[in-house]
Amino acid sequence: MTVALVTGSGGLIGSEAVRHFAGLGLDVVGIDNDMRQEFFGAEASTAWNVRKLTADLGDRYTHHGIDLRDRDALAKVFASYGTDIAVVIHTAAQPSHDWAVRDPFTDFDVNAVGTLNVLQNVREHCIDAPVIHCSTNKVYGDRPNSLPYVERETRWELPEDHPYYQGIAEDMSIDQCLHSVFGASKVAADVMVQEFGRYFGMRTAVFRGGTLTGPAHSATELHGYLGYVMRCNMERRTYKIFGYKGKMVRDSIHSHDVLTAFEAFFRNPRSAAVYNLGGGRFSNSSHLEAFALAEKISSKEMITEYVADNRVGDHKWWIGSNAAFQADYPDWKQVYDVPMILQEIYEANVDKWVEGAPR
Repeated sequence: MTVALVTGSGGLIGSEAVRHFAGLGLDVVGIDNDMRQEFFGAEASTAWNVRKLTADLGDRYTHHGIDLRDRDALAKVFASYGTDIAVVIHTAAQPSHDWAVRDPFTDFDVNAVGTLNVLQNVREHCIDAPVIHCSTNKVYGDRPNSLPYVERETRWELPEDHPYYQGIAEDMSIDQCLHSVFGASKVAADVMVQEFGRYFGMRTAVFRGGTLTGPAHSATELHGYLGYVMRCNMERRTYKIFGYKGKMVRDSIHSHDVLTAFEAFFRNPRSAAVYNLGGGRFSNSSHLEAFALAEKISSKEMITEYVADNRVGDHKWWIGSNAAFQADYPDWKQVYDVPMILQEIYEANVDKWVEGAPR
C-alpha cells in the first residue's frame, strides 16, 4: 500500500489533492473534522465534499473526522499506516483574519500547533515522506503595501520598471510589519515546516499561496474571494468591498494548477523549500475587474456595498512570482486564468447558487 495523507481533505485544495493523488494510483487517507462549518457557518461546511469523495472514490479513500489538535488521535492514524505514507499534503487551517481576532487561541492551536503535530508525526512514523504545506502570502504581513503603487482606472498597479512588477519574490522580508493574528499563526507554521526540513533533514515544502480557488470551494464572505464574488452575483447577495476603492489586486490560481505543482514536488522533493505559488501575471484581477467578469458571465449586475475601512493587514496589491518554483520545476505550467476560473465556478454552481437559496 502506498498512501497519500491529506489534512483538510474536505476543503478546496484538500479535496482536489485527494482526487489528484488517487488518480496517480495512491490510496488516500483524509483528515477533516469540518471545522470550516464552526468557523463560518453551515454554508461553509465541507461535509458535502467528504460525502462526494467517499462516493466517487470508494475504498481508495479513507476518512478520519479527527481534530489536528488531538495528538493521540492523530498519532494513531499515522502509526497505523507508518512508512506506507508516501506523501503528506497539509492543507488544514483556520483561514480568516477576522475569525482569528475573535478567537486567537483556536487560530494558533489549529494553524501553528496543528502543523507541529503533523510534522512530528511524520518525523516519528514516515520521515522519508515529503511534506507539502499550504502556507499563505499573509506571512509577508502588510509589507507589500509599502510598495510604490500607482492608481489606475480599475486597479492599483506597480510601475513596470519595479523589480517586483512581474511578481513579489520570496526575498521580501516577513519582519517588522503588521501581520494580523491569522498571519502570525501562519508565520509560525511556515517557519516550523522549514525548520523540520533543515534541522531533521526532512523533505518539506512551504507553498505561500495567493488566492487559491476552484469550483470545489465552499465560498463564504470571510474566505473564498472569487467563489464568493460569483456566489453573490448568482444569489443576488450584497458583496461588501472593504477599502482601497475596490481596486485591490489579487492573483488567483486554480486548484488544478496548485495540484500539478504539488505533484512535481512529490516526484522530486527538496528539503526546506519555500515557494510563492499563485496566479502571477498570468492570472490576476482587481475586485472591480472580477465584478465585471462575473456580470458578463451571468448577465446579472453585481450588488455591492462599499466599506471605507480596509481589513487590518489586507494587501492593496498582491501578485506573487512563481519564478523560484518554475526554476526548480521547469515543466510545470499554469492552465487557468481568472476568466476561465470564474466561468467554471459559475457552471459548477448554476443550479445551486440561485436567488433565494438557503444560506
